[in-house]
Amino acid sequence: MKNKLAHLFLLATIGLILSACQSMVSPLGGNFNDNIEEAKKELSPETKRFIEKAFSEFEPDDCIVDFHLHAIGMGVHKDDTWVNPTLSSIWDPHTFIKYNVFKSAGGIKDHETADDDYIERLVRLQRSEPRIGRLLLFAFDYYHNDEGKRVPESSTFYVSNDYVLEIAKRFPDVFVPVGSIHPYRKDALSSLERLAKRGVRFIKWLPNSQNIDPSSARAKAFFEVMKKYEMTLISHTGHEKAVHGEEHQALGNPLLLKTALNLQVKVIMAHLASLGTCSDLENGGKTESCFDLFWRIIEDEKYRGLAFGEMSGTTIHTRIGHPYNKVLEHPELKYRFVNGSDYPLPAINMLYRTKQYLEMGYITEKEREALNEIYHYNPLLFDFMSKRVLKHPQLKTTLSKEIFTSQSLLECKNES
Repeated sequence: MKNKLAHLFLLATIGLILSACQSMVSPLGGNFNDNIEEAKKELSPETKRFIEKAFSEFEPDDCIVDFHLHAIGMGVHKDDTWVNPTLSSIWDPHTFIKYNVFKSAGGIKDHETADDDYIERLVRLQRSEPRIGRLLLFAFDYYHNDEGKRVPESSTFYVSNDYVLEIAKRFPDVFVPVGSIHPYRKDALSSLERLAKRGVRFIKWLPNSQNIDPSSARAKAFFEVMKKYEMTLISHTGHEKAVHGEEHQALGNPLLLKTALNLQVKVIMAHLASLGTCSDLENGGKTESCFDLFWRIIEDEKYRGLAFGEMSGTTIHTRIGHPYNKVLEHPELKYRFVNGSDYPLPAINMLYRTKQYLEMGYITEKEREALNEIYHYNPLLFDFMSKRVLKHPQLKTTLSKEIFTSQSLLECKNES
């Protein structure tokens, strides 16, 4: 009898945990209208004019691009997508809630159709407002140890190169494929050659989460092949919080990317290294803001046309401030920055706080109302519009329109 009661109590406890977690997910995560097309029709006239004004500065042939989107899958496509099963364990409520918030943000409701549902929603978001341009869709390789062996238990998720190539082939008007190959793999160079010959021109790394030292000898050999095929590296910089990476935060130091830059490989430094502190490897290892080390690279004429800062994440409530303001204060450097959303992050309601933008002097109350309305309609457009409208609190300058274009890193094609 005692065992039966204990079992019933356990089931009841699990039920309460699941119920509590699920009730929290929508307000924190995908607090938007699932019916994109209907939500667009319901936009107020004021918000429609607000959107039109944001696009009015661009010319028809301006190549608007989003340089940072993640493909996410739940393993529905077997070997092509995978998520660490520990993320969905109810015995770690914090991780469990975070996992479900990401699912909610991606519009995923059914595990059996998760992979296709995520991509379908992304396509609908872009096609509801195609002026936001094409989207660079990331593959994501496993964590590998120093010997080059794959370590799934230390990996958060995996998306194969074949998967993003296949999606980009199906939706060429929407996506540009971005590969991901860990440079410590024994087949790293041959795999990179194969991707290059298939037309892939961008490689994504998240050093903190994948255990990649961009200054290592193996990375240098990788960069030499990238240079041969004129490929561009998109690398996370600064500290990582969205996925596992705490033990390797030092690998997000932007100075480590000078190995690639000195080999004349173009590097897009994601997030402007806008979070965390790093060792100043050029000045005795003293602790500095990662952003300050990033800025040292960006303003160095030696790296003009090679080093680019990418704006994703800079409007998140824990990052908005000095890094974003400094870009606004230096319009003369506009050709050294590109835009990215880091989707699905813009769909996570709790990360972006328009009330904070208002209180910090970035927007007016009317702009806040319009941005809130846009989020409920299209979080991808919300990210674009936020960066179009946020003004320096004192100077009242906005990001230059060039930052939203390809900066010659990608040739736009007219798909019509």
